[in-house]
Amino acid sequence: MIPTVSVVCVLKRKYLLLILLILSVFSWAVLCLRPQILPVAGGYTRHKEFPPLVYLPEYEQGPKVLADAAILVEATSGKVLYAKNEHKRRAPASTTKIMTALVVLERAKLNEIVRVSRRAASVGGSSLHLRAGDRLRLSELLQGVLLCSGNDGSTALAEHVAGSEQKFAELMNLKAKELGALHTRFQNAHGLRAPSHYTTAFDLALMARYALMNPVFFRIVATKEELMEYEEATRAQKIRNTNRLLWSFAGADGVKTGTTNEAGYCLVASATRDGRRYVAVALASPDRWGDCARMLEYAFSHFALVRLARADRPVGTINVLGGCPAKVRVYPRRDLTVVLKKGEEGKYRRFVVLQEQPLRPPLKRGSIVGRIGYSYEGSEVEGVDLIVREPVRRRPFWGCGEKRR
Repeated sequence: MIPTVSVVCVLKRKYLLLILLILSVFSWAVLCLRPQILPVAGGYTRHKEFPPLVYLPEYEQGPKVLADAAILVEATSGKVLYAKNEHKRRAPASTTKIMTALVVLERAKLNEIVRVSRRAASVGGSSLHLRAGDRLRLSELLQGVLLCSGNDGSTALAEHVAGSEQKFAELMNLKAKELGALHTRFQNAHGLRAPSHYTTAFDLALMARYALMNPVFFRIVATKEELMEYEEATRAQKIRNTNRLLWSFAGADGVKTGTTNEAGYCLVASATRDGRRYVAVALASPDRWGDCARMLEYAFSHFALVRLARADRPVGTINVLGGCPAKVRVYPRRDLTVVLKKGEEGKYRRFVVLQEQPLRPPLKRGSIVGRIGYSYEGSEVEGVDLIVREPVRRRPFWGCGEKRR
């Protein structure tokens, strides 16, 4: 009986190891077959369709900027045109409300009714002068937060969406990680001083780029003045955007101011001309309006945009030996936009690299077969994968175009 028990134990151990091996292989396969997201520390995921920030050559050179930390980014492609202490940890002040608005817009509906709590009404600093028990449509309150920088309104929105400001801050931190803002930590929804409440100019540029793609967010931050209406029909108040650039800089259309004793004067600004949009961030600046205006004007006057590749247009074909079909088109995984410094166009070169041909089937939809990008004076600046958008199977002996009889 003892040998029998020993054999059973050995068999059970073998089966257990086999099951663990199968589970490991399955988990690996699941991760490999999910190309749309990238893992981020802490269990978060970051979307691959959101292009990361890419530094252009000589990005340290640029306009006169007095801010302690600053960055200038082309909004569509994510190219960094200028940066100064962009990864330095800074208090964000009311630029926090960019993320507050993002989370609200993604987790609530504009027509929901928000009831202001006693706690929200008592929050200090910049205020909408809300009273406990006030009822406003979420869209109205969001305008007050982004235009007038109401701390009381931010808290009311946070409590409405998550039940408490602490839980809402957790949602803000989750979203920051999803966007790749890995050096940001929020403790509240308004930006008043709090331990471990910080961000960087780099991370704010990431958040602003993403937020500006939301049409509701963009419409609000581009608005100069608005009437904030309460649910009580007889009550309304005029609110005015704190961003002075909307009146003084041609093409200005966002984003958010911020001021506290700890943070200093801060501004996240955006401007669009002829379809080109740039985002400038200035933190702890003695001249935030001038800093952002100089950075934005520098972008418009010194750089040009060229669409190098489009995700919906093939850049060539590859041969697949023994495949059905025998040739297949290849496409960029996403659009690739080149930001060129005017007068230096000749220093940039496009390149297309394909895997050694012929390839062999099978090929799955989305299989990587090459790379397209551009270089500056021989050094690669950026590139994207080239993929096939249709599967390629092995050719049966009766051929691809005929059915077997």
